[in-house]
Amino acid sequence: MISIFRYGAGSRVEFDLADDALVAECEVPRTLPILNIAEATAAALCDPVEYPPLSAATTPADQVVLALEPGVPQVEKIVAEVIHCLVEAGLDPDGLTVLRTSTDVQTARDDPRRDLPDDLRSRVAVVTHEPENRRKMAYLAATGRGDPIFLNRAITDADVVLPIGRVRSPSSPGYHGVHGTIYPTFSDLRAQQRFRSPPATHAGSAYRASLIEQCNEVGWLLGVTFSIVAVPAGGEEVLDVLAGEVQAVGERGRRSYDKAWSCSVPRRASLVIAGIEGGPSQQTWQNVGTSLALAGGLVEEGGAIALCCELSAPPGPAVQQLVGARSRRDAMRHIRKELPEDLLQATQLAEALDRADVYLLSRLDDSMVEDLEMAPISDHAELVRLAHRHRSCILLSNAPHAMVSIEPDAP
Repeated sequence: MISIFRYGAGSRVEFDLADDALVAECEVPRTLPILNIAEATAAALCDPVEYPPLSAATTPADQVVLALEPGVPQVEKIVAEVIHCLVEAGLDPDGLTVLRTSTDVQTARDDPRRDLPDDLRSRVAVVTHEPENRRKMAYLAATGRGDPIFLNRAITDADVVLPIGRVRSPSSPGYHGVHGTIYPTFSDLRAQQRFRSPPATHAGSAYRASLIEQCNEVGWLLGVTFSIVAVPAGGEEVLDVLAGEVQAVGERGRRSYDKAWSCSVPRRASLVIAGIEGGPSQQTWQNVGTSLALAGGLVEEGGAIALCCELSAPPGPAVQQLVGARSRRDAMRHIRKELPEDLLQATQLAEALDRADVYLLSRLDDSMVEDLEMAPISDHAELVRLAHRHRSCILLSNAPHAMVSIEPDAP
């Protein structure tokens, strides 16, 4: 059976696997992506979900902040349409601020104002959040548990806060509810560390549920009632853009996401080949960790995982501590005490290595890959040979988004 496997910005691998060797080929999503993101965003803003049009929700003198969750596909087009809508409604562009995280800067993402005309772009401010810089934070309130809430001053000083995020699965370790785009994304370092602890990333844990309640509390304190979200397709594409009342948008977005990305496999496989599609903004260690976590749940104990991506960025501090570590378990014990920003990715990598042999096709130096106890793959031919050595295989072209379950009674 001929199967075309995609990853990166247009890279393709052709596999010719026996019918009894290919367990499943998950080519989700099944929904076609939007062709014109600008038009879809404008339509969503004119007819929001359970909310008046955005143009009626602000006054000309308002200070408005667009708070961007990292990794939103084609966010520049969405930002441009939101700003056009506000300016056409009479808002002074000098009162507009686009707030982003350092993650988008580190992935060489373009200026989020890129699609604006020059005269308008020069009047809209861009602020990059620095969670360790308390001088750029302001105290909002204390949570019901007594934890102080510090947020970027651009948010606390604003009259209107408009979150722009992306839909993700509630079972995803980085999911913090409908207000997660604001908190802890733009909170101080101490708050972010609380959300990095292992109990905070376990789906269904009481501690994680309490943290999501804190996020909802922050949204209520700020009076955030309107949000814009993108339902991601593969790579940089978008399935839908939704705008409107926060809870209603969250519910509709999750239904759309589940319909597009849910699939099942009949059983585990001895080899899982996972891919990360898209350009530099998608080729991140966060997506590497997410892909390894999904593949780890689908591979047989002692099997192999092959991750195909175009990652070139150096790892964060937690993953760096795994480089050449004599004991992965001891290294992880030390990392969990420090709570670095990429603790989750280091945990996902360590757990994948504990379960299976991990191969990596990327743009990283082979020596770096080997020091992390993964085996570098040099080209497509080597990947195809690896597949032929295994008795069973699962192909996942869009691993960071895929929601894959194993069918009941599967071995």
